[in-house]
Amino acid sequence: MPENGVLWNRLEGAKRRLVSSLLALNLPVDSRVDQDTQRGLTFDFLSSPAEGPRVLTGHADGIITINIEEANDSARERIREELREPYRTLLGHLRHEAGHYYWDRLLAGSPWIDDFRTLFGDERQDYAAALQRNYQQGPSPGWEQQHVSAYASVHPWEDWAETWAHYLHMVDTLDTALSFGLDIRKLEMEIEPFSREALFRPNDLGAKRFLSFLNAWIELSAVLNELSRSMGQPDLYPFALPRPAVAKLHFIHLVIAQSVDASSATIPR
Repeated sequence: MPENGVLWNRLEGAKRRLVSSLLALNLPVDSRVDQDTQRGLTFDFLSSPAEGPRVLTGHADGIITINIEEANDSARERIREELREPYRTLLGHLRHEAGHYYWDRLLAGSPWIDDFRTLFGDERQDYAAALQRNYQQGPSPGWEQQHVSAYASVHPWEDWAETWAHYLHMVDTLDTALSFGLDIRKLEMEIEPFSREALFRPNDLGAKRFLSFLNAWIELSAVLNELSRSMGQPDLYPFALPRPAVAKLHFIHLVIAQSVDASSATIPR
């Protein structure tokens, strides 16, 4: 369908940025088509046929499916308003669904699972029932005290995927800022920095480096929001990170670090 060419181009741009980030973190990014047919990753960008059924954005067994209407700015904004979301982007979708993929690759059946359940909750609870409850009743009361987003409160799998997406937001944006010579240490933004007590493993050898990364992000995102407001635009990063979410971010950082050669992972300093 020729009219879908522009939408496909936007999806490919977001996909390539996702894959670039995953490669920089040395995560496994083998093609399910011809490199790892059992555990590899692939993408379906589909439109809903007029006669139905509607294409649902999601992940299943290494296949990330995106409904191409998400690449239509007006359609995506309408959906964002209907769902009362502060943020909805193509790249955000892809990072979230990649989180589900890497839960299967890095967490399922691993020694991390007990710690995961302590932080995020028991993923064995009924997923379909949790989704239905969210659609009927909305997010859990007080979700702001525990999660990075309202949708993260739906189910432990969604909490992981939302937190994973935020981790990639942080890593990629900070890395981009540094690549253009922006020295975060020179930002004149007063914040209350997080300390070791907020981390999943406060005494981890890399805790100091992670805290530096985390607090640099808090400063940078605050400045980016102010710049966006100066242009009359919504906040670029319309989120706040409660302490439990910080512990979850540190957990994800450690899981990634253990899954690869941590010394070669591109984590901004």
